Amino acid sequence: MHISSAFDSGNIKVIDKNSSPIELAIRIDNQSDFYQWFHFRLEGEVGKEYALRIGNAGKAAYPEGWENYRLCASYDRHHWFRIDTQYDGKTLDFSVSLEQPAIYLAYFAPYSWERHLDLIAWAQSDERVQAETLGLTLDRREMTLLTVGNPQTAKHKVWMIARQHPGETMAEWFVEGFLETLLDESNAAAMQLLQDTVFYVVPNMNPDGSVRGHLRTNAAGANLNREWQSPSMERSPEVYLVRERMLATGGDMFLDIHGDEALPFNFVAACEGIPGYDDQHAALEDTFKQAFEQISPDFQTERGYPLDKPGEANMTVGTNWCGHQFRTLALTLEMPFKDNDNLPDPLEGWSPARCRTLARDMLFPIRQTLAFMDNK
Repeated sequence: MHISSAFDSGNIKVIDKNSSPIELAIRIDNQSDFYQWFHFRLEGEVGKEYALRIGNAGKAAYPEGWENYRLCASYDRHHWFRIDTQYDGKTLDFSVSLEQPAIYLAYFAPYSWERHLDLIAWAQSDERVQAETLGLTLDRREMTLLTVGNPQTAKHKVWMIARQHPGETMAEWFVEGFLETLLDESNAAAMQLLQDTVFYVVPNMNPDGSVRGHLRTNAAGANLNREWQSPSMERSPEVYLVRERMLATGGDMFLDIHGDEALPFNFVAACEGIPGYDDQHAALEDTFKQAFEQISPDFQTERGYPLDKPGEANMTVGTNWCGHQFRTLALTLEMPFKDNDNLPDPLEGWSPARCRTLARDMLFPIRQTLAFMDNK
């Protein structure tokens, strides 16, 4: 039996491979207290069942995320299915019966750096897309901005950023689906949108954390979604570079794509606690949410985060900073690590395919909200 995580986004420590269950631990994000993301390969004897235990699960960043959680598994790294787990408040236990010599196990279906580069290469082959390197991360990886549409003639500007928290890989699966839809020349809604709207898309806000196998932070241990008020090139170049471009470009809508460890639903969080929040903010949010709920059975508005009280928003958070800075719609979309309990999938749970489908549906609320803006 052999366990390895020496690859892109790999994360696990083998504490005792000779025990039963095999004792494992998740590595902590560099210079941080956060951990929860894991991704490793188990090689063994076909037909044999292996019992495994993650011993430090109970002290992870979001221990409630282990409740009713099923981990992701794949033999070919393309098709991922779910395996039941048991959580007792301290350890996460599960068993794997090998059907092939090796299996990959992960917190959610990984989105690799190579796939990210493939996504950029595919997108820039379209003449409507400009790929641009805004600068470099601390580990010297490119921060790539995709501009979709014509900035010179566009009436509307829409920003979409994803994966500020690198372990939330569903966010980049979502962006992949969104770009596929937006660039589909047989999609009349996308074609119409691009006549007067330009999209600024950052598919991966945290390349270093993604490759390092972090849950929530970059190479310096910074939680990027707490860096928006005063980012720096020394600690959070990812946010600094994107924020500078936002300030230079402006925008009418800001969408930040995430995943939530605990809540088994798709929902959005807004910026209701920012200074100067007004009826226009609320009307834009209601328009967007009602349209999204109308088009997608996977989206709902009943369950989500508690609302911030007026004036009590954390202004270091990207959505709050954007909503206040640009006085317009700013939303965080949250997707589950577990499943959508309103429409559960017993085999795959919430999956890359469902992320991409939800992204396709988002075109409608964007169109409806921009139309509402035009009529005000």
